[in-house]
Amino acid sequence: MSGEGPGLGQPPGVGFWCRLPSSAHWPPTPESKDLYGEQAGPAGYCRGTAELGSMHFEELLDQVGGFGPFQLRNLVLMALPRILLPLHFLLPVFLAAVPSHHCALSGVPANISHQDLWLEAHVPREPDGTFSSCLRFAHPWALPNSTLGRAPQSLGELEGRASAVPCSEGWEYDSSEFSSTIATEWNLVCEHKGLNKVTSTLFFIGVLVGAVIFGYLSDRFGRRRLLLVAYVSSLVLGLASVASVNYIMFAITRTFTGLALAGFTVIVLPLELEWLDVEHRTVAGVLSTIFWSGGVTLLALVGYLIRDWRWLLLAVTLPLVLGIISIWWVPESARWLLTQGRVQEAQSYLLHCARLNGRSVGEDSLSMEALSKVAAAERVVRRPSYLDLFRTPRLRHISLCCMMVWFGVNFSYYGLTLDLSGLGLTVYQTQLLFGAVEVPSKLVVYLLVRYVGRRPTEVGMLVGAALTFGVRLLVPSETKSWRTALTVIGKAFSEASFTTAYLFTSELYPTVLSALPSVQEEEMQAQN
Repeated sequence: MSGEGPGLGQPPGVGFWCRLPSSAHWPPTPESKDLYGEQAGPAGYCRGTAELGSMHFEELLDQVGGFGPFQLRNLVLMALPRILLPLHFLLPVFLAAVPSHHCALSGVPANISHQDLWLEAHVPREPDGTFSSCLRFAHPWALPNSTLGRAPQSLGELEGRASAVPCSEGWEYDSSEFSSTIATEWNLVCEHKGLNKVTSTLFFIGVLVGAVIFGYLSDRFGRRRLLLVAYVSSLVLGLASVASVNYIMFAITRTFTGLALAGFTVIVLPLELEWLDVEHRTVAGVLSTIFWSGGVTLLALVGYLIRDWRWLLLAVTLPLVLGIISIWWVPESARWLLTQGRVQEAQSYLLHCARLNGRSVGEDSLSMEALSKVAAAERVVRRPSYLDLFRTPRLRHISLCCMMVWFGVNFSYYGLTLDLSGLGLTVYQTQLLFGAVEVPSKLVVYLLVRYVGRRPTEVGMLVGAALTFGVRLLVPSETKSWRTALTVIGKAFSEASFTTAYLFTSELYPTVLSALPSVQEEEMQAQN
């Protein structure tokens, strides 16, 4: 339960009120003053009001219902962007896959029956015994088959055979697993293979920039309106990526697609939290993250069914149309409306919330006069900025620790999820396995954070991931079954630490700053 206390050194009835979570005690401790300033509770924040007896938003939420059918419907509406995010964030696993390839060879006889013999004569082998992907012989061997129509090689050709030269006529790709990727479309292999990775880097740079932009604009113009902007811009840019005629166009459109998709990461969380009471935020947070895991699993199925990168990108982009339609039912944050002085709109949403939750509210509690007082109290707090994350010594300590935790969490999660090779499974099987293991990890996290605590759970999961990955490095590469098992266990630990950090971070800050730490997550993703 949350509580309130009188202002420090203020007479009853005037001054300000302090919002305190369940772990808080009154009077405030020195640490709480260090965290949020002199006028603060141990882990909350204080606001000025005209009088202590005036209502504030948390009491309004308790009256209309802090968790009920209204909030559940909101969670379902927010499920779509959570499912779509991994479909785009992890799309490079299929979109930028590099199938096995070798130099394109001219003059291949139509009636040749032994492909390996032809390659043996034209393509050198790597130390591991596989054919080279980037080199061919300057003077190939003549095959012992008269039907190939080659005369015996001269002594000069035999001497020159040992010299290998880069591919000059392009590449031939194995199409058994992928019919088309951006690597095969624009030959992003060999000396150009770095360009294949650049697209992912640019995408997450776009996510970083978009998180900052959408964070500011959603606070200025509203969460619901910017959510619509994110849907529309993601759809338009996604379709532009599908229609890319060259690599430069694709890289640019994917960068801006990342910027647009960042709106979901910044807006969805406040839209959920600002309609939820404190008691149900943990269960709602775990429930909402399961939709992400659903998206990870769904990507394996969609990638398996659609092997062409353009059709695959189109398939994960078109569902954004459903998001645009769903905006009709998405509620704006009543708290944000009150801070903007839009009392009548806030009243309409609050009454609708009470009606869906089956709550009967008195006319006085949701009257325009009562809501105007709440709006006045909400507007007393100055507009938050990213500098507030470092304003006091305690906040600086929390923010820096969160940044280090998010770096480690994202490094392990995305580093593993975006590289599905070396497990002895197909890329589709690995993606499906990684998605499936996330769901039980989240359920374990829910039990641990409830009965053990956030910090011990986060520490335990990070240590578990580190130990598992460390042991995997020591296991010989020949024992693929052990390496696969350790990788899956490490993935479970990594996902659990990600979910715990997601829940923990938003609870470390006062509500007025709760939307800002999500940008730290995007910064860490971009760095990885």
